This record gives sequence, C-alpha cells and structure tokens, in this order.
Amino acid sequence: MKNLAKFLLFVLLVSAGISLLYDYRLKHGGLNLPSIRKSEKYTLASQPSVDSKQVASLEALNRERRALVSSVLPSVVAVKTSKKIGIRREYGLDPFEFFFGNQQRRFSNPRDEALVQNSLGSGVIVTNEGHIITNNHVVDQVDEIEVQLSDGRTKKARLVGADSQLDVAVLKIDDPGVKPLKLADSDTVQPGDFVLAIGNPFGLQETVTDGIISWKGRPNSTDFRGDLLQTNAAINPGNSGGPLINLRGEVVGINEQIVSSSGGSQGIGFAIPSNTVRTALESVLKHGRIIRGYLGIVSRASQPEQQNGADNEGVVIDQVMRGSPAAQAQLQPGDIIRKFNGRDVQNIVALRNMVGQTELNKNVELEIVRDAKPLKVTTQIKEQPQDNQTSDVSPRRGPSQPQTPRPPSEEEPAGGPLSSIHVGELTREMARQLDLPPNVRGVLVTGIDPDSGAAELQKGDVIEEINQQPVASVTDYKEIVASLDLSQPQVLSVCRHRARSFLVLRPR
Repeated sequence: MKNLAKFLLFVLLVSAGISLLYDYRLKHGGLNLPSIRKSEKYTLASQPSVDSKQVASLEALNRERRALVSSVLPSVVAVKTSKKIGIRREYGLDPFEFFFGNQQRRFSNPRDEALVQNSLGSGVIVTNEGHIITNNHVVDQVDEIEVQLSDGRTKKARLVGADSQLDVAVLKIDDPGVKPLKLADSDTVQPGDFVLAIGNPFGLQETVTDGIISWKGRPNSTDFRGDLLQTNAAINPGNSGGPLINLRGEVVGINEQIVSSSGGSQGIGFAIPSNTVRTALESVLKHGRIIRGYLGIVSRASQPEQQNGADNEGVVIDQVMRGSPAAQAQLQPGDIIRKFNGRDVQNIVALRNMVGQTELNKNVELEIVRDAKPLKVTTQIKEQPQDNQTSDVSPRRGPSQPQTPRPPSEEEPAGGPLSSIHVGELTREMARQLDLPPNVRGVLVTGIDPDSGAAELQKGDVIEEINQQPVASVTDYKEIVASLDLSQPQVLSVCRHRARSFLVLRPR
C-alpha cells in the first residue's frame, strides 16, 4: 500500500508540473495556437490614392485596351502537335540485362520503339471557313495537329500548305462559328505604332503583351531579318505563329522568332509582315502551294557614286539569270532598278516584296538607270523555278546572304552538295539559345548557298552524322566530307530544336 501511495503521489506531482508548464508557455506565447490567440485589430483602406477624375485619360485607355483584347482573343488559338519518333534500342541497354546479365543475350536482336514528342505554338483564324495561319516550324514534320479555341474546345486541324522559307503554314478546322481577324496592310506600319502580341507562351494560352513596332526593313539590309517587323512586345517560346495586332484589331504580322541569350524575351522579337502572309495564304488556297514571283536577278544595294550623286535608292543588278524575266527585259549587270510598276524601289527588301506579291504573267514596267540615263523596260513576272533561289524573291536563302560575314570558326568543305553548306562549331551557349537537347553533338549550319540542293536544311540546324559517321567538330566534318564518294547520295542526321530527322542529299 505504501508503494502504491508513493506511485500515486508521483503521478500527481508530474501532472501538476505539466499543468504549470503549459500555463507558463501559454501566457508567454511559447505555444503557437491560432485558435486561442486574440484577434488583431485592422482597418483596410477604403479610398483609392488617386481620384479617377485625375486620370480620366488613363481610365479611358484602360477600357479601350480591354475592348481591343476581348475582341481579338476568340480568334487566337493554341496549336498543339505530336510526332512519333522512331528509336532503335538494343537489349544490351535494357534494364533487364543490367540485373540478369547474359540471360537476355538470346533477345539481342534490335527492336523498334516510338516516342511521342509534343510541342506547343500559336495561330490565328483568318477566314470564315476556318483557315488558320501559324509558323511552318510549329507544324513541320508532325503526325497530328490539334488546336484549342479560346472557349476551351479542341479541334483536329488539317495542314493545307506550308513553306519553310517564309516560315508560314496554313491550317484548316471545321467550325462554322469561328471569328476571323483581318490581315492589315503591313506596308503602312511604321516604327512607333502600338501593337499587341497574343499567343501561347510556355503553354499559357491567351497571353497578351504590348509594345510598339521597334524597327521595319532597315534599308539595304541583306540579312535574314531584312523583311521582318521588329517589336519590343514580349515574345517567348510558344508565341510562334500568334498574331501581332494593331489598334484596330487587325493582324499586322505573325510572330516568328526572338533574339535572346537566355531563351526568353529580351524585348527583341520579329514578326512576318501581314502582306507576306496574305500572299502566301492566297497562293496556298488558290494553287495548293506557295508560288513565288521571279524576276531573275542577283542584286545588291545601290551606292551613291553609282548613281552620279542621286539619292541612295534602288538596287544594282549584279547578275541576270539566263532565260529569266529580267533577261527577257534585256536588263544588264550595272543597271539600277529605281521603280517597279510605278512604285519606288528604296532597297532590296522592297524589291523582294514587290516581286513576290505580283500576279504571275502580269506585265510590269521597270524604270532603271543605265549609264546615268533613265530607261523604261517591260517584262512579265514568272513563277520561280524550283531549283533557283534568287535574292530578289527569297530573303532568307538568297545569293546576297552569303555576303554577310560568317564566324571565324566557319569552314567550307569542297565538293558535292555539301560544299554549299557552311558550318561552324556548336557551343554550349548556342545550343542553349536554339533549345537543343542536352545530348546533341555536331556542327552548326551557319549558311546555305541558294543552289545547294539542300533546301530542307536550315540555318541553325545541327548536323550530327553523315552516312552514320558521328560529327563532333568542324574538323570531323571536313574529314568525313573529304572521304565521301560525291557521285553517291549522302544521308545527314539533323537535329532541329528538339526534333531529329534525316536528310538525303543527292549529287547534282
């Protein structure tokens, strides 16, 4: 009994101690129990810091911008694509072999498997029949295309036509209730014009950013951006194919690319002008393909001394293609084209656009200067031959493009179709900018001559293998090319962004 009494007394003392400790911690805030704490007194601000009458113009701008955005959003879609990528895997790489060793060797024959690669982009509805404009690189070499409308519905899309040089593709969905946007006249766009970029960056559908037209067609530009609209409206991965909108809710351009060292927007984005898009759209819908007008010259910017003191406008003809419309008009090297069908030719970009937008077989009048004397000649614009990419109609692959300086690491192997492909070393920074897979190894395509026979290859592609021989550097590339039988087709393994494909180059 004494032991029991002692035990009960011990339990009583311990309980009392715990109770006193709990009371102490509770009074001194040691226990964080929200349900027991006293409520805090608070008073929220009830008045804005600025009277709306003081910023009436900003309030009106806010309402107008809301109206503009809400009116165009139903016409912008998210473009979702999928592609099956075939891979060959040896059982030697199979996890079963890792655990069971040679027991799996009897299944050593390779087997075929497929991975599904999904990509996101943007697009804009431009016809009542449901035609959608997007970038070619958004839907290039994919197996399935699906678009998501602004109301959340998804529709299967059909690829009507596409062109890799213009980077324009036309899709079609079946939906009678679509709301198309009008294509504006991009020739009237000027730097400083207010614009909105709308699209699906990083999968965030209906994202709107604003800015201005930062730059338009730098005179005498010969690089691949010479015919694009530059904007500081934020454009990020996934915005490709989305519209650049003006104050009237019209499409002035199709967002295509950014210049960035981080992979995200740094305020330098580029869009394909709406007039170029309209010409491509009408060509696809009327003819089933994009038809380019063709004059048949290799040209460059005119120089003041060549114009005898005249203002620095027009383009100088360097070469005239045999059998071309320019040859039929008896144009000669050294001639300066000043007007095209009554329109001033201010630079190479303007001439390209005029020729490309001219109806085929239509008579056009050219005003030229020859030996300081003005002349007028007439010719008919013809369709560009499939094997000819001239500078006056092909701004991204024209003969004038190789005139731009190339990186010091660039090398030019001799012989065969590969001699017209210029490559440089692939750096980690460049791989990151191009959003390449981390395991990509090869050489970077830095330029392609117009008659290379490698029209499917693009600047920025990475050549990983030639005839199944790995290419790890420019030196490897030169050695492999030097050992090739140039009378035989060559098979290139190419990585573009995160997609891999094969390209066959046949001897010319």
